[in-house]
Order: sequence, then structure tokens, then C-alpha cells
Amino acid sequence: MHVTVCIVGFRNVGDIQGCLEALAGSTHTDFDVVICENGGPEAFEALRAGIPATLGEGRPVRAILAAGNLGYAGGVNACIALAPDSDAWWVLNPDTHPEPQAMALQVARLAVGDCQAVGSTIYLSDGRVQSHGGRWRPWLARAESIGHGSALGLVPDPADIERTQNYLNGASMMMSRRFLQTVGPMREEYFLYCEEVEWCLRGGKLGMRLGFAPGARVLHYAGTTTGSYDDMRRRPRGPIYLNERNKMLTTRDVFPARLPIAALASLALVFLRFGRRGAWRQVGYGVSGWIAGMLNRRGAPAWFGL
Repeated sequence: MHVTVCIVGFRNVGDIQGCLEALAGSTHTDFDVVICENGGPEAFEALRAGIPATLGEGRPVRAILAAGNLGYAGGVNACIALAPDSDAWWVLNPDTHPEPQAMALQVARLAVGDCQAVGSTIYLSDGRVQSHGGRWRPWLARAESIGHGSALGLVPDPADIERTQNYLNGASMMMSRRFLQTVGPMREEYFLYCEEVEWCLRGGKLGMRLGFAPGARVLHYAGTTTGSYDDMRRRPRGPIYLNERNKMLTTRDVFPARLPIAALASLALVFLRFGRRGAWRQVGYGVSGWIAGMLNRRGAPAWFGL
């Protein structure tokens, strides 16, 4: 099974170099890499100068310059479009280090034939699990990471995860040809955050099943580009605004009848999450994003640094 690894960069060649070094040790060798640089011509030149042309023998690494900042979904779609003949596409965050068997185990899970997309265990640098998969709570407009905070050494029950999850963590998700042909591309108007949730939920409504590859592990240095893992009172406007806005867009697009209740629940959660920590500026960012979602505003905000 030939896999195209899709990486979206934004002026972070150091992260991408680390990801490529990890991919070079993959036990599954039938793959190529496509990187979409969203950060402009200077960042693209730095990227081209800082990455190899191949990983070992016969595994090409290609870089493309986006026509402006396309956002995460737009960058992923551009990578996929450059490799239309692949059997599967592995979407990876640039700040990830996949373990050597991660690709092979996901390929093996896809090859069973009873699922059309596969997730893995994603863990943080302190050894805690970030997620084994995700569960979207439509009445709360809330994404919950399965296994979040648990010890990496605890072995999860794959069948339980596959019964529970309805989306894959966007830091690492392998999508089959059938998934792409059935569901179509990611929604670019989300720009950043929740695009993988909507993609998987849309797929679920079309009969696509999400698998989990036990033993496939990916280290994630989370938030290196966006600052989304900074201390609560130091988190920047962009990720908070877009996350809250896109929760409303996801609800509107996938569960429109639940929007009135989900909107109230989501607004309350903004105050609970940030207000109880005294992060009042971040409350303002979240409320403004929530309002934008209620008004069905899409794409990159005019104030967003592109």
C-alpha cells in the first residue's frame, strides 16, 4: 500500500526536519512525503534548503508553496491533490515524531478492509497520552480526547476505542482512497481547528468507519505553531477564537437541529474553562469566536496574521 504523508507547515522548518527524521526510520517504506508551506515565499525557500530530496532510497520529499495561507485544511487538500494516485494519505502535524512502526501498523489496520480511516495513539513529550481518538459531543459542541492524560504504558482496548470514537485526532490520521472518494476534501473555510472533526463526522454520516491501530504511536510536541498549549492566561487570540467559532460551524454543518442547545452549552463552557482560571482576556477571545460561529462567519479572520 503506497502512502503519501501530508504535512502542512507555517514557517517552522525545524519542526518539519524533526518529523522527517522520524519518518526516515519507518518500517513501512512504500511512501512519499508532500509538504505544503503556508508561510510565504521566504519560508518556502528556507524549507526547501532545510529538507532532503528523499528519505533513503525511493521515498521522495516534495515541497509546494501555497498561494497564501490556506489554513490547515487547505494545506492538507493541496498535499492530497499533488498525490492523487496514492492508496492512502497520512495527515501528520509538522510537530510530530512518529515511532518506526506507526505507519506500518496503520496500513495493516486499513488493509483489514472494515474501516476507511485509521487513528493512532498520540502522546505528549511528558509521556502522557494526548488521545487514542476523539468523541464529539453534539449537544455540548465539545470534542473529548479518549484517554487524555493517561499513562502511555496503559494498553487501551482497540475495540472499545473504535466503538467510542467518531473523529480522529488531526495530528495523525490515515485516510483511505475510499474515504476520500466518498467524503471529499476537508472544508477549507474552517481555516484552523475542528476541520478534522467535521471531516470524520461527515464521513460517519456517509457510512465511513474509523479504525484504531493499537501500538501505532506518535509523539506530538503540541502547539508549537499556534501557542494553543501555552498557559491558559497567555494563550493567544487566534486559536481560542477559531476553536470556539468552528465548534459552532461544526454543529451548524453536521447537527443543525442541535445548534440552539449546543450554542448555549458551548458559551457556558467558555466561561467555565477560562473564567475560573482568571483568564478574562481569553474569555473575550472565546466569546467573540462563539459570536462569529453563530453568525456563520468562515475563513481566516481579517485580523489573523497571515
